[in-house]
Amino acid sequence: MLVVDDEPQFLRALATSLRGAGYEVETAETAAAALTAAALRPPDAVVLDLLLPDQKGTDVCRELRTWSDAPIVLVSAVGDEDEKIAALDVGADDYVTKPFAIGELLARLRAVLRRAGQPGEPVLRLGPLTIDLEKSLVAVDGEPVHLTPHEFRILRLLAQNEGKLLTHRTILREVWGPAYGEESNYLHVYVSQLRRKLEPDPAKPRYILTEPGAGYRFVTPAT
Repeated sequence: MLVVDDEPQFLRALATSLRGAGYEVETAETAAAALTAAALRPPDAVVLDLLLPDQKGTDVCRELRTWSDAPIVLVSAVGDEDEKIAALDVGADDYVTKPFAIGELLARLRAVLRRAGQPGEPVLRLGPLTIDLEKSLVAVDGEPVHLTPHEFRILRLLAQNEGKLLTHRTILREVWGPAYGEESNYLHVYVSQLRRKLEPDPAKPRYILTEPGAGYRFVTPAT
Protein backbone atom coordinates (compact mmCIF):
# COMPACT_ATOMS: atom_id res chain seq x y z
CA MET A 1 0.00 0.00 0.00
CA LEU A 2 1.39 3.41 -0.97
CA VAL A 3 0.08 6.33 1.12
CA VAL A 4 0.75 9.86 -0.12
CA ASP A 5 0.10 12.95 1.99
CA ASP A 6 2.10 16.07 2.88
CA GLU A 7 0.87 16.30 6.49
CA PRO A 8 3.43 14.29 8.51
CA GLN A 9 1.21 13.71 11.55
CA PHE A 10 -1.74 12.57 9.43
CA LEU A 11 0.55 10.40 7.29
CA ARG A 12 2.04 8.64 10.33
CA ALA A 13 -1.37 8.03 11.90
CA LEU A 14 -2.83 6.67 8.67
CA ALA A 15 0.17 4.42 8.00
CA THR A 16 -0.04 3.05 11.56
CA SER A 17 -3.76 2.30 11.16
CA LEU A 18 -3.24 0.56 7.82
CA ARG A 19 -0.38 -1.54 9.19
CA GLY A 20 -2.61 -2.46 12.12
CA ALA A 21 -5.17 -3.69 9.57
CA GLY A 22 -2.54 -6.00 8.04
CA TYR A 23 -1.27 -3.94 5.10
CA GLU A 24 2.37 -3.38 4.24
CA VAL A 25 2.70 0.39 3.87
CA GLU A 26 5.10 2.75 2.13
CA THR A 27 4.68 6.51 2.49
CA ALA A 28 5.49 9.60 0.46
CA GLU A 29 4.97 13.31 1.13
CA THR A 30 5.31 14.67 -2.42
CA ALA A 31 4.16 13.75 -5.90
CA ALA A 32 7.72 13.13 -7.06
CA ALA A 33 8.44 10.81 -4.13
CA ALA A 34 5.16 8.97 -4.72
CA LEU A 35 5.88 8.32 -8.39
CA THR A 36 9.40 7.14 -7.58
CA ALA A 37 8.17 4.80 -4.86
CA ALA A 38 5.44 3.39 -7.12
CA ALA A 39 7.97 2.75 -9.90
CA LEU A 40 10.47 1.04 -7.62
CA ARG A 41 7.90 -1.10 -5.82
CA PRO A 42 4.53 -1.16 -7.63
CA PRO A 43 1.80 -0.98 -4.98
CA ASP A 44 -1.37 -3.04 -4.79
CA ALA A 45 -3.29 0.16 -4.01
CA VAL A 46 -2.65 3.87 -3.48
CA VAL A 47 -4.16 6.28 -0.95
CA LEU A 48 -3.54 9.70 -2.47
CA ASP A 49 -4.11 13.22 -1.19
CA LEU A 50 -5.37 15.67 -3.81
CA LEU A 51 -3.31 18.65 -2.64
CA LEU A 52 0.44 18.00 -2.63
CA PRO A 53 3.22 20.61 -2.45
CA ASP A 54 4.80 19.94 -5.86
CA GLN A 55 1.87 18.69 -7.98
CA LYS A 56 -1.82 18.03 -7.73
CA GLY A 57 -3.05 14.56 -6.92
CA THR A 58 -4.80 14.57 -10.30
CA ASP A 59 -1.39 14.82 -11.99
CA VAL A 60 -0.09 11.88 -9.96
CA CYS A 61 -3.20 9.86 -10.78
CA ARG A 62 -2.91 10.64 -14.49
CA GLU A 63 0.76 9.60 -14.52
CA LEU A 64 0.11 6.38 -12.61
CA ARG A 65 -2.66 5.43 -14.99
CA THR A 66 -0.23 5.42 -17.93
CA TRP A 67 1.39 2.27 -16.55
CA SER A 68 -0.47 1.02 -13.44
CA ASP A 69 -3.91 -0.47 -12.83
CA ALA A 70 -3.52 -0.32 -9.05
CA PRO A 71 -6.68 0.99 -7.36
CA ILE A 72 -6.40 4.62 -6.24
CA VAL A 73 -8.44 6.04 -3.35
CA LEU A 74 -8.29 9.81 -3.07
CA VAL A 75 -8.49 11.73 0.17
CA SER A 76 -9.51 15.36 0.06
CA ALA A 77 -10.48 18.25 2.30
CA VAL A 78 -14.10 19.38 2.18
CA GLY A 79 -14.70 22.03 -0.49
CA ASP A 80 -12.56 20.52 -3.24
CA GLU A 81 -15.46 18.90 -5.11
CA ASP A 82 -14.25 19.97 -8.56
CA GLU A 83 -10.78 18.59 -7.86
CA LYS A 84 -12.20 15.26 -6.71
CA ILE A 85 -14.38 14.94 -9.79
CA ALA A 86 -11.42 15.77 -12.03
CA ALA A 87 -9.35 13.09 -10.30
CA LEU A 88 -12.09 10.48 -10.76
CA ASP A 89 -12.20 11.38 -14.43
CA VAL A 90 -8.47 10.74 -14.86
CA GLY A 91 -8.68 7.26 -13.36
CA ALA A 92 -9.11 7.29 -9.58
CA ASP A 93 -11.37 4.58 -8.18
CA ASP A 94 -12.93 6.34 -5.20
CA TYR A 95 -12.48 9.18 -2.73
CA VAL A 96 -12.93 9.81 0.97
CA THR A 97 -13.41 13.30 2.37
CA LYS A 98 -11.30 14.47 5.31
CA PRO A 99 -11.83 14.09 8.19
CA PHE A 100 -12.89 10.45 7.90
CA ALA A 101 -13.12 7.43 10.16
CA ILE A 102 -10.43 4.85 9.49
CA GLY A 103 -13.14 2.20 9.26
CA GLU A 104 -14.65 3.96 6.25
CA LEU A 105 -11.29 4.14 4.48
CA LEU A 106 -10.60 0.47 5.17
CA ALA A 107 -14.01 -0.48 3.76
CA ARG A 108 -13.36 1.56 0.61
CA LEU A 109 -9.95 -0.07 0.21
CA ARG A 110 -11.39 -3.55 0.59
CA ALA A 111 -13.98 -2.73 -2.07
CA VAL A 112 -11.52 -1.41 -4.66
CA LEU A 113 -9.10 -4.27 -4.04
CA ARG A 114 -11.93 -6.79 -4.39
CA ARG A 115 -12.99 -5.25 -7.70
CA ALA A 116 -9.42 -5.22 -8.97
CA GLY A 117 -9.02 -8.93 -8.26
CA GLN A 118 -12.26 -10.16 -9.76
CA PRO A 119 -12.64 -10.91 -13.47
CA GLY A 120 -15.85 -9.93 -15.16
CA GLU A 121 -18.70 -12.41 -14.92
CA PRO A 122 -21.35 -13.13 -17.54
CA VAL A 123 -24.07 -12.97 -14.87
CA LEU A 124 -24.00 -10.50 -11.96
CA ARG A 125 -26.09 -11.36 -8.91
CA LEU A 126 -26.43 -8.32 -6.69
CA GLY A 127 -28.95 -9.01 -3.95
CA PRO A 128 -32.40 -9.39 -5.55
CA LEU A 129 -31.04 -8.03 -8.85
CA THR A 130 -29.66 -10.32 -11.59
CA ILE A 131 -27.90 -8.93 -14.67
CA ASP A 132 -27.03 -11.26 -17.53
CA LEU A 133 -24.29 -9.34 -19.34
CA GLU A 134 -24.10 -11.70 -22.31
CA LYS A 135 -27.85 -11.76 -23.02
CA SER A 136 -28.60 -8.19 -21.83
CA LEU A 137 -31.31 -9.47 -19.49
CA VAL A 138 -32.29 -8.09 -16.09
CA ALA A 139 -34.49 -9.55 -13.38
CA VAL A 140 -35.56 -8.45 -9.89
CA ASP A 141 -36.49 -11.29 -7.52
CA GLY A 142 -36.61 -13.55 -10.56
CA GLU A 143 -39.08 -11.34 -12.43
CA PRO A 144 -37.85 -10.05 -15.84
CA VAL A 145 -37.48 -6.28 -16.18
CA HIS A 146 -37.51 -4.69 -19.62
CA LEU A 147 -34.83 -2.04 -20.11
CA THR A 148 -34.08 0.06 -23.16
CA PRO A 149 -30.57 -0.38 -24.64
CA HIS A 150 -29.33 2.85 -23.02
CA GLU A 151 -30.85 1.95 -19.66
CA PHE A 152 -29.12 -1.42 -19.77
CA ARG A 153 -25.76 0.16 -20.68
CA ILE A 154 -26.00 2.55 -17.74
CA LEU A 155 -26.93 -0.24 -15.34
CA ARG A 156 -24.18 -2.53 -16.67
CA LEU A 157 -21.55 0.20 -16.28
CA LEU A 158 -22.62 1.03 -12.73
CA ALA A 159 -22.97 -2.61 -11.65
CA GLN A 160 -19.57 -3.61 -13.05
CA ASN A 161 -18.10 -0.83 -10.92
CA GLU A 162 -20.05 -1.71 -7.79
CA GLY A 163 -19.25 0.63 -4.92
CA LYS A 164 -17.29 3.06 -7.11
CA LEU A 165 -18.42 6.62 -7.71
CA LEU A 166 -18.81 7.28 -11.43
CA THR A 167 -19.07 10.93 -12.44
CA HIS A 168 -21.80 12.21 -14.72
CA ARG A 169 -19.20 12.88 -17.40
CA THR A 170 -17.76 9.36 -17.19
CA ILE A 171 -21.17 7.68 -17.54
CA LEU A 172 -22.26 9.91 -20.41
CA ARG A 173 -19.05 9.36 -22.35
CA GLU A 174 -19.06 5.60 -21.78
CA VAL A 175 -22.73 5.15 -22.75
CA TRP A 176 -23.32 7.84 -25.39
CA GLY A 177 -19.85 9.03 -26.43
CA PRO A 178 -17.70 12.16 -25.95
CA ALA A 179 -20.24 14.53 -27.50
CA TYR A 180 -22.58 14.00 -24.53
CA GLY A 181 -19.98 14.56 -21.81
CA GLU A 182 -21.70 17.62 -20.35
CA GLU A 183 -25.37 16.59 -20.70
CA SER A 184 -25.97 15.71 -17.04
CA ASN A 185 -29.71 16.50 -17.23
CA TYR A 186 -29.97 13.92 -20.01
CA LEU A 187 -28.49 11.32 -17.68
CA HIS A 188 -30.80 12.22 -14.78
CA VAL A 189 -33.82 11.29 -16.89
CA TYR A 190 -32.47 7.82 -17.64
CA VAL A 191 -31.46 7.17 -14.03
CA SER A 192 -34.96 8.15 -12.91
CA GLN A 193 -36.40 5.65 -15.41
CA LEU A 194 -34.06 2.93 -14.15
CA ARG A 195 -35.08 3.56 -10.57
CA ARG A 196 -38.77 3.30 -11.44
CA LYS A 197 -38.12 -0.11 -12.99
CA LEU A 198 -35.71 -1.53 -10.40
CA GLU A 199 -36.44 0.05 -7.05
CA PRO A 200 -39.30 -0.87 -4.68
CA ASP A 201 -39.44 2.84 -3.80
CA PRO A 202 -37.80 5.02 -6.47
CA ALA A 203 -37.81 8.00 -4.08
CA LYS A 204 -35.57 6.01 -1.70
CA PRO A 205 -33.20 4.14 -4.04
CA ARG A 206 -31.29 1.12 -2.76
CA TYR A 207 -29.21 0.32 -5.85
CA ILE A 208 -28.29 3.54 -7.66
CA LEU A 209 -27.27 6.19 -5.14
CA THR A 210 -26.76 9.85 -5.98
CA GLU A 211 -23.55 11.59 -4.96
CA PRO A 212 -24.71 15.24 -5.07
CA GLY A 213 -22.85 17.33 -7.60
CA ALA A 214 -20.63 14.42 -8.62
CA GLY A 215 -22.35 11.34 -10.06
CA TYR A 216 -23.79 7.95 -9.14
CA ARG A 217 -22.67 4.93 -7.14
CA PHE A 218 -24.15 1.40 -7.43
CA VAL A 219 -24.46 -0.59 -4.20
CA THR A 220 -25.94 -3.97 -3.37
CA PRO A 221 -28.66 -3.52 -0.73
CA ALA A 222 -28.41 -5.46 2.49
CA THR A 223 -30.80 -8.40 2.58
